[in-house]
Amino acid sequence: MKTQMMRNLTLLLLLAFVLCSSVLSWKKEEFRTCNQTPFCKRARARKPGYSSLSAREIRIENGDLKAKLIPTQNHENPEDQHHSKPLILTLSVYQDGIVRLKIDEDPNLDPPKKRFEVPYVIVEEFDQTKLWLQTHSTEADPSSSSSSSSVVYVSDGYEAVLRHDPFEVYVREKGGKSVISLNSHGLFDFEQLKVKKQNGDENWEERFRGHTDTRPFGPQSISFDVSFYGADFVYGIPEHATSLALKPTRGPGVEESEPYRLFSLDVFEYIHESPFGLYGSIPFMISHGERTSGFFWLNAAEMQIDVLASGWDAESGISLPSSQSRMDTFWMSEAGVVDAFFFVGPGPKDVVRQYTGVTGRPSMPQLFATGYHQCRWNYRDEEDVENVDSKFDEHDIPYDVLWLDIDHTVGRRYFTWDRALFPHPEEMQRKLFAKGRHTVTIVDPHIKRDDSYFLHKEASQKGYYVKDANGNDFDGWCWPGSSSYPDVLNPEIRSWWANKFSIKNYVGSTPLLYVWNDMNEPSVFNGPEITMPRDALHHGGVEHREVHNAYGYYFHMATSDGLLKRGDGKDRPFVLSRAFFAGSQQVGAVWTGDNTAEWEHLRVSVPMILTLGLTGMSFSGADIGGFFGNPETELLVRWYQIGAFYPFFRAHAHHDTKRREPWLFGERNTELIRDAIHMRYMLLPYFYTLFREANTSGVPVARPLWMEFPSDKATFSNDEAFMVGDSLLVQGIYTERAKYVSVYMPGKESWYDFRTGAVYKGSTTNELEATEETVPAFQRAGTIIPRKDRFRRSSTQMVNDPYTLVIALNSSQKAEGELYIDDGKSFAFTQGAYIHRRFVFADGKLTSLNVAPAALGGAQFSSKCVIERIVVLGHSGVPKRALIEPEEKTAEIELGPLDLKSRRGSDFITIRKPNLPVAGDWTIKIL
Repeated sequence: MKTQMMRNLTLLLLLAFVLCSSVLSWKKEEFRTCNQTPFCKRARARKPGYSSLSAREIRIENGDLKAKLIPTQNHENPEDQHHSKPLILTLSVYQDGIVRLKIDEDPNLDPPKKRFEVPYVIVEEFDQTKLWLQTHSTEADPSSSSSSSSVVYVSDGYEAVLRHDPFEVYVREKGGKSVISLNSHGLFDFEQLKVKKQNGDENWEERFRGHTDTRPFGPQSISFDVSFYGADFVYGIPEHATSLALKPTRGPGVEESEPYRLFSLDVFEYIHESPFGLYGSIPFMISHGERTSGFFWLNAAEMQIDVLASGWDAESGISLPSSQSRMDTFWMSEAGVVDAFFFVGPGPKDVVRQYTGVTGRPSMPQLFATGYHQCRWNYRDEEDVENVDSKFDEHDIPYDVLWLDIDHTVGRRYFTWDRALFPHPEEMQRKLFAKGRHTVTIVDPHIKRDDSYFLHKEASQKGYYVKDANGNDFDGWCWPGSSSYPDVLNPEIRSWWANKFSIKNYVGSTPLLYVWNDMNEPSVFNGPEITMPRDALHHGGVEHREVHNAYGYYFHMATSDGLLKRGDGKDRPFVLSRAFFAGSQQVGAVWTGDNTAEWEHLRVSVPMILTLGLTGMSFSGADIGGFFGNPETELLVRWYQIGAFYPFFRAHAHHDTKRREPWLFGERNTELIRDAIHMRYMLLPYFYTLFREANTSGVPVARPLWMEFPSDKATFSNDEAFMVGDSLLVQGIYTERAKYVSVYMPGKESWYDFRTGAVYKGSTTNELEATEETVPAFQRAGTIIPRKDRFRRSSTQMVNDPYTLVIALNSSQKAEGELYIDDGKSFAFTQGAYIHRRFVFADGKLTSLNVAPAALGGAQFSSKCVIERIVVLGHSGVPKRALIEPEEKTAEIELGPLDLKSRRGSDFITIRKPNLPVAGDWTIKIL
């Protein structure tokens, strides 16, 4: 008993320490460096030409190019690879210019166990696009008289090449320039699994800050170099609080730096401009320059990635093609297999489409989720909720979702309600919904170890927890105290978890309640680096080190499935997750975690969100105002102004911060925040159309400038401005009391100030006054943006409101745009129940065209909404009236403001009340 009491006291002290430290600055020493991570330290010490593997027994088998990788004498370290067993290489080709490379141990040589391959990421449809290779050709290697290469068809204009000795895999333009390669510098290494011998010389465990992780099969890391040709910069591999264009971490002129780390961790109050890994991990990199290409390694173990500065290999003696610009990178992982994908592009949108063709398109959100979200840790009780809700109405500020953090539960037992604070949760949710609003509650993966808690009791009895290295239920420390974690790698356990979200099982919930998954890296306060030990065990004997980065994704997936089941598969789920992996875009939204109320965190939020979009996670945002700390008023206002353009728009704050609802900072600041939120609601039709584009193509809502202007080099490293779709450019203001802001406007065509309609030339940098009213935003000439200009309490109440079209004409007096509409909540759109219109302005006429295919199975969606206002920017004539065809009716033309509410700026040609059916085929001609 005394021992147990001492243990409990120690854990309580530990929890107190964690709670205190969570509001202090980030402690770098709590987390490993590369030198403290054995596999990273070993890999970084290797020199170019280290690899000694040769491809032999090359053949076509089951539509793939197969080979054995045979170790030859390694002059640098003959013992290291000389006794290794052959590896199996498989090269597969898929439609749309995708090449897949797998390298694994030979199952016929009796490895101690099967190495882990990450499941439930690659979509089923992708496998159906495989091209069954019939043959390969052999060609002499121009750089070596003793070697040759095998060549296979990829697509029109592209080939994949397997160089035999030393082995190298690359994709090239047919007979010409390289696009992307692996092992061009000979840095490939594959540590094979071993059986521990009594007098073995392997290091079978590793230690860090008092924690010991066993390695039952010895070191099992993999590393290799990847080169991107025709590239000036590389991007991607989130999550890091750093610039969009990834900075070199090794090489000439580079200060000593850590590699970019991919190891999902609970990193409170993280620092900016650091390669340190944060809450999520997506091992996908995209390069851009004269062309765009991409590389994805499907591997859920810890990964470290070096971006290598030009000349890093100057002394290696390895000569690569010099006629192309090139970016070299070095990839290191603790475990897993090589399961790598090459994407040939050639454009930015092509690469993103190719990548999401493998890992899944972003899910289509419900309309309400694209509005504004209000969150705090914690709204105290039902009275607090009611007061906050009523204040939004009092101050004419729309919002769609109110969030409840961990303290709405009984002792942080998820799926419960503290009935002293929330005695009528169903009624509370229905009251909010009466105004078109929804509720979100938090559900984390740590389950309180309390025998009276139904969830723990059932999980324990069924054996559904992750095990420790000894096979017992893993017991870690998190918000509820002693906790265990469901083994969501197991499909049976994910299904069990999903069932907990039914109305019957989640007592106090309603169909109007949605979910937030936090701490799902997983966070373990007393674990190594605040996470689970690497030798914990999952379903099928998988070590946690092998699956760690995907744990949060599987938990997110199970929760999303739960909301699907709750609604009998009819309603789209909304689940926000902090941890993520490749494929997470299929199941919900993410945010950038526990940021801080600092100007630099506002600035870095933009490249972080852009990076997430490039890697599939289109529905993402950062906590408005910063989670930690108390933002000065100017910072908070600026954050709302740029946050209104984030794909996911949520304010959130720590419970130790001062209350910061939008009306608490004086009348003028309330007005500025209200205007920012109103602008988001005005643009909801445009945002929703972009979410549908992401859902069908993978192209993100928020985009780097170079995605829309791929040949403009001035955009390649610009991450302070971004595009929302193809029509809006947004420039943040990231400094206190800024008087002016510099804005680069790419392209040959003009840009129109989004608020005033003022015109600016393309391919110019403009020094603009930094007004307090807004951050600079501009509509691109040649585009049409749909809006809704009436303000309601929530997006749900705007559904039947009329539309405004803003037409920004280019130098040819032309413009195009699109509008997508569905019921905003169900999956009927997948059967064709939606409206999709393309608006084209040319020759003085605006035409509405149907671009939706015929609906499947009779599914239909209709709308009685009309277009009640059309504003034309940049028209060269002086029109007098508008003729509507085919009705042969006329509509009034007058001069009006671009922004009805503020009436700022000049007046523009405005067609008032044409009352055109939003779903109809029509033409309106300006006379």
